[in-house]
Amino acid sequence: MSDKLSPLSDYVVLQPILEEEVSVSGLVIPDSAKEKSQEGKVIAVGPGKTNDAGKIEKVDLKSGDVVIYQKFAGTEWEDYIIVRASDILARVGASGKAKKS
Repeated sequence: MSDKLSPLSDYVVLQPILEEEVSVSGLVIPDSAKEKSQEGKVIAVGPGKTNDAGKIEKVDLKSGDVVIYQKFAGTEWEDYIIVRASDILARVGASGKAKKS
């Protein structure tokens, strides 16, 4: 992937985390019948945004981080989504999965 896509500025390339859902009766729910995930794995991070003073403000993420991003954020490209760092809402704990209540 790194050969094909290098994010610019404060953009972040994510690979959405898709979870296969199974109903109580054991039927697999197809992707077309469920909402898109808002959880993704960071694949690449841009160098950061240039502020008014001309200094680069680095993005506080690294490849491999698992994050939650805004629902309608970003641009899809192949199996990835490209979002601004400001569209990322939270980093998920070390386990890699958000706890659902």
